[in-house]
Amino acid sequence: MTSRHDHYTPQPYDPYADDDFTWFNSDGQSAAVPQGQQGQQGQQGQQGYGYDEQYHAYQQQHEQYADAVPQQPVGQHEDQPTYALRTVRYQQVPDEPEYHIPQTPDAGWDDRPSRRRAWVSRGVLVVLMAIQAVLSLRLSNTAFQDEALYLAAGHNIIDHWTNSTPLHSGYESYFSGSPMLYPVAAALVDGYFGLSGARLLSLLCMLGATGLLYSFTRRMFNERVALVAAAMFAVTQPTIVLGWFATYDAPAIFLLALSAWIVVRTNRAPAIAVLLAAPVMVLAVAVKYASALYVPTLVVLAALTAWHHKGWRCLLRAFLLGLGTAALVGVGLMYTDVLAGVQQTTTNRAHGTDSAASLLQKSAEWGGLMFATAVAGAAAYALRGRMNESPRSYGLNGPGWRWRVLLGLVLTGTAVLAPAYQIHLSTAVSLYKHLDFGLLFAAPMAGVGVIRLVGKHFRYPQLGILIWVAALCLGVSQSEWRFGLWPDSTPLVKAIEPYMKPEARYLGATYEVPVYYLRDKTNHSQWTSTYGIGYSDEKGKIHHGREGYRLAIEAGYFDLVVLDGVATPDLDKYLEQQVTKSGHYRMVGTISFELSGGGTGSYKIWTKTS
Repeated sequence: MTSRHDHYTPQPYDPYADDDFTWFNSDGQSAAVPQGQQGQQGQQGQQGYGYDEQYHAYQQQHEQYADAVPQQPVGQHEDQPTYALRTVRYQQVPDEPEYHIPQTPDAGWDDRPSRRRAWVSRGVLVVLMAIQAVLSLRLSNTAFQDEALYLAAGHNIIDHWTNSTPLHSGYESYFSGSPMLYPVAAALVDGYFGLSGARLLSLLCMLGATGLLYSFTRRMFNERVALVAAAMFAVTQPTIVLGWFATYDAPAIFLLALSAWIVVRTNRAPAIAVLLAAPVMVLAVAVKYASALYVPTLVVLAALTAWHHKGWRCLLRAFLLGLGTAALVGVGLMYTDVLAGVQQTTTNRAHGTDSAASLLQKSAEWGGLMFATAVAGAAAYALRGRMNESPRSYGLNGPGWRWRVLLGLVLTGTAVLAPAYQIHLSTAVSLYKHLDFGLLFAAPMAGVGVIRLVGKHFRYPQLGILIWVAALCLGVSQSEWRFGLWPDSTPLVKAIEPYMKPEARYLGATYEVPVYYLRDKTNHSQWTSTYGIGYSDEKGKIHHGREGYRLAIEAGYFDLVVLDGVATPDLDKYLEQQVTKSGHYRMVGTISFELSGGGTGSYKIWTKTS
């Protein structure tokens, strides 16, 4: 075996070792010798260094493996390791980092409408409506005089249509709404489900009004304002009571809310689309004549809600809505006979004796908190129109201050219409019911007021909670008190039922209640109210007032007399004296009762003896 190596193995270069071998550049080639030193090297070789012999040996080996030596890339990276030292894999340095820090938004939430936010708001609305329903359902009492009157009239009309029974005339002259609309609808429900079914119809109407209030307030402002408006409206005394009260008012409020929703919903549609609200408005007026007081508000609202999209062309919407409503009302008055009822119960209603101070006090007690919140909201909205906290919110350039002031005046001022009209009439009759009509329109501004009081990003939520809890407590206590203002009529109905005869005549303060419960045995034509009489004596002369009652009692005109001392206390005392003095009657029973205001009373029943 030879001592020479069969193959060449490169070794690392040690700069401090003796140069026994040649050295290489970075490309693996032997270093070139400068021309000036070639002679010197030759001389050194000749002088005995032994360099030539070793050099030629390794030169041959290097040429043998020259093709196998990889070439290093030449570029901007000059200090690459030499082949003689080590072999490395070249990696391209990326120009940009593989991980990028995402851009941080200037707000952590988006105030634009979204499906998630809409469903969350609707869920909260359902909870509020459930609270409203529970507050109304907890009320309990027998039929009130007005409820009994409308339901009995509805049954009478249905019987006249189906069985041709005699129709008690005069409904159109003293009903505060068309007798052919709500009384008939409520009587149909009452026929299947009783008084609770008729009251449940009112509850559905009030819940619908709350839902529509949320919807059109959300379109005018945002979800927060809409939820607060619905929450405030749902817990007021009028809303709670009317939700379990079978009268005209609940359907009329629902129809007004529906009209407002149509007006707001069509603000971007062609102007003629607003006419969809005209039939609903007319129907609301037909159901309850007092609803006409709020038609101007809807007409003005039709213009205000379209101002941003149509400019001065929004006046065309208001003109079309007013014209269409007036035309439908004219047709209704022409082909029906409700004009007498409108005059008797609304335009030419008899004046009372209540003072303006007492009416203002009652209005403040029953709706003052919500009205004050609405006034504060209108003022705050006039000063600043922005309804959000996001710094990048769309629509930062809100409506001008003149438009905001006008909207606040229209919505908040509508709540003043009912008290002002009642003060004009000097009567508190139905005041609490009429207040709810105006509060429906003031509710959006009340929502603005609470939201501004809470502040940005719910800074002071305790203030909003305080206002709502105060409204809730007032609504609960006042509604409970309101539903206890009339006595339980169940014992009375049982006591007088044996005395009901087909041709008999009766005198009663609130005869509508026994007529409703005993409608199979008596009807309106057999009863005379303590609110007025027109007694005809033997000579045919008609007597009114106390003289008419006295002459009728002395003649033994009535077969049964029922007094409670609540509806007409002064007249009841006078009638009791006349019944006792006449000698034609004997007392058959006294039924005691208690009222929610702490008062007590009793039904007194006399029957004719001779």
